[in-house]
Amino acid sequence: MTSFAKASFYSPGSTSPFAGTDVCQEGGFRLPDGARRPIFDDNLWDFTNVIGLPAQMSRRERRFDFTLITDPRWRLVAKELVMALLAPRHPVVAPLPRAYRTALHLRTCAHRLNELTRFFRWLHERGLTCLGQMDTACCEAYLAHRRYVLDEHGTVVGSQGPSVRRSAALVPIDLVNYRELFTADRPSDDLVPWGGATASAVAEMSSGQGENKTQPVEDSVLQPMLAAALYLLSILGPHAVTLAKDIRDADHIGGRHSRRDSKLCGRKPPAKHPEAKITALLADHERRREPLPLLPEHHVADRIAKGWEKDDPLVHLSLNLLARRAGFSQFSPQWLTSLREPLERTLMRVGAAREFGRSAAQVQTADGEESVPWMLPLHRLQAVALVGIVRTAAVIVLAAVSGMRSSELMELTVGCRRPPEEPAPGLTRYRLISKVVKGQQLGGIDDEWVVIEPVYRAVELIEQLHPEPDEGVSLLGRFSFDARYRWFRNWVNSQGGQRLGLAPIPANPVTLRQLRRTLALEMAYRPGGLLATKIHLKHITVATTEGYSSRPGGAQAKLLAEVNKHENDRNLDLILTEFRNYQQGILPAGPGARELTVFFTSIDGKFDPAAITAPRTQRSERDALNLLTKRAKTLHLGPANYCWFTDPSRALCLKLAGTPTADRPLIGMCDSSRCPQATHHPCHRPVWAEHAERTKTFLGQLGRPRKTERARLQADHDRAMRVIANIDAAAAPNQDPA
Repeated sequence: MTSFAKASFYSPGSTSPFAGTDVCQEGGFRLPDGARRPIFDDNLWDFTNVIGLPAQMSRRERRFDFTLITDPRWRLVAKELVMALLAPRHPVVAPLPRAYRTALHLRTCAHRLNELTRFFRWLHERGLTCLGQMDTACCEAYLAHRRYVLDEHGTVVGSQGPSVRRSAALVPIDLVNYRELFTADRPSDDLVPWGGATASAVAEMSSGQGENKTQPVEDSVLQPMLAAALYLLSILGPHAVTLAKDIRDADHIGGRHSRRDSKLCGRKPPAKHPEAKITALLADHERRREPLPLLPEHHVADRIAKGWEKDDPLVHLSLNLLARRAGFSQFSPQWLTSLREPLERTLMRVGAAREFGRSAAQVQTADGEESVPWMLPLHRLQAVALVGIVRTAAVIVLAAVSGMRSSELMELTVGCRRPPEEPAPGLTRYRLISKVVKGQQLGGIDDEWVVIEPVYRAVELIEQLHPEPDEGVSLLGRFSFDARYRWFRNWVNSQGGQRLGLAPIPANPVTLRQLRRTLALEMAYRPGGLLATKIHLKHITVATTEGYSSRPGGAQAKLLAEVNKHENDRNLDLILTEFRNYQQGILPAGPGARELTVFFTSIDGKFDPAAITAPRTQRSERDALNLLTKRAKTLHLGPANYCWFTDPSRALCLKLAGTPTADRPLIGMCDSSRCPQATHHPCHRPVWAEHAERTKTFLGQLGRPRKTERARLQADHDRAMRVIANIDAAAAPNQDPA
């Protein structure tokens, strides 16, 4: 057996074993034919053209710039370390006893190189000239340096997270683990940072078994955010598509606005005299009663700063746009002498207005109070920004209601929508094709998401707003959701959003991780609500569940696992709450109340000191949960009751559906006033009270001839009143739980 304890392959000063190596070949990366391949000796390794890189990976992360390390010896050390991380099976890397045995992702190596560059810069500032001068105190000092956030004056203003501390601890650990490989400089043989502890232990990272630190989006933020996003998607979306087309057409015909609008100089004017063409264009404006185009306000300020008079009637006109529409590259200042009179005359007759949205279609406001134009007249850049806001609204719906990770959103392409399927009459299923890149090899794996219709329509709208909607082109590309969400929120809270009746959105941050966790919690706690826009989450659960059976182990399956965990936690909390209510004399009602009360009585007997014969007693909440866990697994939430699905043969919903052997109840068919496994609790009283009030209103509106409907509604009302009376009676404070 070969021992590597004393492995020392290269001495300082010798030639690097990687000299002249093709980095992509050793790392197993594929490049297009003819692409330049980075060589180990290069100071810039450009992986931009590597096939299969995730869209989430930025251009900066794809370029390994070693020139940022000023010391040529340490630059070679960095190259050798990164090469070893990319190619762990290389003949000179594999024998190292503490080397990684699995190649790291390019993105991970980019982060390692950034931290290594920062570490070498810190060593240089402290006056260290070689890695052999490193000691344990130096490692501790660097970790302390990276532990805190400093302002420009060097004052501590916060603490870094454990991931930053781990990256800082990894640098000296990696330098020690690979020191036998380095040829230009290396740490001393007796250096063992932190006594051999792992970087995760040094950084005090959690094991991942605790509570998820990502908090869900608060309901006060979620509801107005999704309401606004769905309004823009469904109401403004079709108009935004038309606006985007108008912008492209205007750019094609007249060219984009230029900074030269404020200068009116810079190019030699055309040889032909412009009066005839521009005068004809002005006559056409007068004939069609079309206002002349206004210049954006900041360009007007530029003109005034360059000498235009504030009261000049032409100072606000976009003269360059008029010139381009007439067939010239720009408007020359020399033309004003001959064209001022026709320009002022046309301006007097038709006026001036912003270019887009002059005759916008009417839409109903979000609050339903009035009908207003969907947009006010805007300049080109403002119109482009409005299209971007609508696109962001579609992204919010896509992320919030599908549960896709940011990396999976960025892997979507134009054409990812599969044709809708109708497995049964009236039942339509929508599917999206994406890739899972997290935890996968380079290139990821294809995956399929089953989504509900709003998500499908959101993707359709994004495709329609895409500037180059060719099949296979990235749909969203790499984007910053944080910045886009801030623009969206600011627009909703601005006059533009308030004009459309949108509710203001509080200034709380929202991330894609928060949206995914919020969806998981809402699905787990269904039928707790409607994601702010009356999208019932039971529908999302049904749709996404098809994805689990379609591709077990796929991305949606991981979301399901998270949902199931939250659902189990929810059930335990609910049954413990009802058990505490029982102990306080607040009993359940409904057909299954007696059975549940007997169960609680048997559990409560285990906590009776007179019944305890063993020396150990069970009094903690954890012990109570252990006794209640089995029954919690049978709990299913209905909109107005709890279903304790202990015996399928007794479930009324399964009998009515003709599926007595099913393993889950059909909550949508539940008649909780008759099912022997249903219970009502005080939390359900508002639902029944609202139903009774609504039924009473309908009864008062029925005419005398409609006897059949009256009888049916009267029976429904009487049932609701009986349930309410039973809930009140069971919750009476003088009720004896025994």
